[in-house]
Amino acid sequence: MKNSQTTNARKSDFMQRLATYSKVCFIALAVGLGACKDDDVEEITPGVDGPGEIVEIQAGNITQNTTWTADKIYRLNGYVRVGTDPVVTGQPTATATLTIEPGTVIIGDRESKGTLIIQRGSKIIAKGTKEKPIVFTSERAPGLREPGDWGGVVICGFAHNNLPSGVGELEGGYGAFYGGTNDDDNSGELTYVRIEYAGIPINPNQEVNSLTMGSVGRGTKIENIMCSYGLDDSFEWFGGTVNAKNLIAYRGLDDDFDMDAGYTGRLQFILGVRDPRAADQSGSNGFEVDNDGDGSTNTPFTAPQVSNATILGGKATTATALHTQFQNGAHLRRNTKIKIYNSFITGYPNGIYIDGSSTVQNATNNELQVKNTILAGVDRWGGNGYGSASADGSVAQHPNAPRGKALTTNQADFDINAWFMAADKNNQMLAKWQDAGIDGSLFELGTPKVTPTAGSMLMSGASFAELTGFESVEYRGAFGTVDWTEGWAAWDAATREYLK
Repeated sequence: MKNSQTTNARKSDFMQRLATYSKVCFIALAVGLGACKDDDVEEITPGVDGPGEIVEIQAGNITQNTTWTADKIYRLNGYVRVGTDPVVTGQPTATATLTIEPGTVIIGDRESKGTLIIQRGSKIIAKGTKEKPIVFTSERAPGLREPGDWGGVVICGFAHNNLPSGVGELEGGYGAFYGGTNDDDNSGELTYVRIEYAGIPINPNQEVNSLTMGSVGRGTKIENIMCSYGLDDSFEWFGGTVNAKNLIAYRGLDDDFDMDAGYTGRLQFILGVRDPRAADQSGSNGFEVDNDGDGSTNTPFTAPQVSNATILGGKATTATALHTQFQNGAHLRRNTKIKIYNSFITGYPNGIYIDGSSTVQNATNNELQVKNTILAGVDRWGGNGYGSASADGSVAQHPNAPRGKALTTNQADFDINAWFMAADKNNQMLAKWQDAGIDGSLFELGTPKVTPTAGSMLMSGASFAELTGFESVEYRGAFGTVDWTEGWAAWDAATREYLK
């Protein structure tokens, strides 16, 4: 989400944003992913080219309980709304539940900007399984897919936000209203779901995210979700209290995890992986967190708690050229009070940027916290003096920050300057990969090894002494010895064939 202060910095039309991916197309050719083209959508003959009937879901409102089954493919045309919520100050006039069977494929129509919107009071029950995930994806064939081929998935609820009116319309003006007073609100369940190639602009500079959550309540279940190749943010929360875990933001264009408008939920076990060649003109970050667009004191403050995040910015070696619009592993700004624990951030030009006097004051007051977190492989550690890299790689705390506040790490002896070592003649990383504990395949196309390598510093050092509501583990970052992505995540979305 960007407010009017940053809108001018963004690309003004769809084709300009897609141009960012031109270099990616050449890389895809080199690894056998097929050509990246802007041709028309390939013609599909149901029952011949596909697994069965393609059901056209026309724009409009679903007002009766409905089930989509795995023996069909469903195409979203325009704004498909579950329930009816016509005015910002009113209440829904009709509610419904959309149930999606495990293994179902839903595609979005490119021309009409197909988007699925769950209105306040209605529910989505999309319970995939590890063996049969539910997939939302582009209607185009492998080699033709592009970020922004369709809209995305939008869920609206009745939980609190910090808008002055308490209820608002999500950016883009497409009739998705969010907000209320029920923090336990239940909008249904999304589990084992993939969302691919979403994020089409609704209006210039106003895009739908891959997964947008507006005032979604903690009664909703969000687990095991992978958002890949989105044109805007992979995940964005506008207010709300919903908790989530096992989230993957993979090679999106803008921010991986964006939070604002008073979001106060808990996130655990989340992974962000970036393409070094693809970043948004507004600046791309692992986390982008605001209290609101003005940095006001409106309550509830945006104060989520995050534990066990792994944020990879794409810079695998010193020779890796990052897109110039990459910014921060975590951009914490505009009066946010986020707390990040037990995490690992690397590969961005800047590590953690505590931006603005009000945000710095929150850190000084111990209301904004980053603790038990390893930050490495960045040119600069933080903003406004909160953490900087010294010549010998040790941690330099802000002189006015009491110990334990703001940026802290118990890995002060980790040599960050040697983190990016020269590659050998086979372009393989040297011993410092083992020191860090992540496998180099996480930076590459293909199925990565996500669990830490043997002897990794990530396998210990976590602390949950100040936390409630989290699963207590010993490791830092998103993974221990168990790969929770196995079986349902798709690292090869560019080559997956869903229609034949």
